Amino acid sequence: MPPSREAGLGRLAMAVTIRYHCGMTPMTVVDWLLDSDPAIRWQAMRDLVDAPGHVVASERARVATEGWGAHILALQDPVRQWSDGSNSSYIQTPDGSATFALVLLRDMGLDPTSVQARSAVALIRDKVTHYEGGRPFFAGEVEPCINGRVLALGAYFDEPNKEVLCRLLAEQLDDGGWNCEAPKSRRSSFHTTICVLEGLLAYERARGADARVTEARMRGEEYLLQRRLCRSLSSGEVIDPAWTQFSFPVGWHYDVLRGLDYLRGPGVKPDDRISEAIELVEKNRSEDGRWLLQRVHSGQIYFEMDEGLGKPSRWNTLRALRVLKWAAAEEEGGAGFSLPGAD
Repeated sequence: MPPSREAGLGRLAMAVTIRYHCGMTPMTVVDWLLDSDPAIRWQAMRDLVDAPGHVVASERARVATEGWGAHILALQDPVRQWSDGSNSSYIQTPDGSATFALVLLRDMGLDPTSVQARSAVALIRDKVTHYEGGRPFFAGEVEPCINGRVLALGAYFDEPNKEVLCRLLAEQLDDGGWNCEAPKSRRSSFHTTICVLEGLLAYERARGADARVTEARMRGEEYLLQRRLCRSLSSGEVIDPAWTQFSFPVGWHYDVLRGLDYLRGPGVKPDDRISEAIELVEKNRSEDGRWLLQRVHSGQIYFEMDEGLGKPSRWNTLRALRVLKWAAAEEEGGAGFSLPGAD
């Protein structure tokens, strides 16, 4: 059964008001997030402290010109994009590196209408083709895990491709998810499914509700929920213990925090099928109220955004707190509330 409303609110309050010392200055967890890169700060303002819209927008605009976002944009090469030119792995191809970099910029909240975003996207649209299939970048390739991200990026950066959408809708499996190994495998993959779900949701947000897309998305969400975000439907066992450890950047990898943060996006109403996942988020919280970087995936790392493996992670803390806020608000009856300690 889901934890009680009082217990949920109490745990969330404790998560954000615990103070620790950063140098000589005591800080709350929300203070720590606000004392960060614009990519973290504007999302904490929006999702955790309910700052006025114009204040959030002003902070978000800085992603294009300061900090991590500006750094990634500055690394783009007109030909190689963000790769080293070796083609030694997917991430070292122009299309693979462009996918990875654009996903990071989207996660940071780069304003897609900014001059910097339009310039970067134009280089990709006009010059990058996929290693598999040779199609233009925003036209997608052959694997649904990649096409899900391409669909999400196209929708976010105003380059949506209906052909990619239709292909993904046609590739949905009977159990509600997707798998890059289909049709050889008829059992869905959490990794592929989360990538496609993020793409479908982004497309709906950009182009408006579509009955076919909504139906497919909701079936995919049920795939996750029926399995309590990490368990085998047949055995009840945790499918992969690695999914209980939180990472960022996530790349194509699934974990429980990524699944919860996705479900928060379309406003899925929490029920007892997410209670175990929420308890895991709470369990992973450190004594000082922050969440650690528990896993690092192989691939292109342009620069460190957190303190390192096993150290406090602003990305994981931001995402965990907004997931807990979503779950606690639903327990409260959907009215929402302000996080204590955010002043």
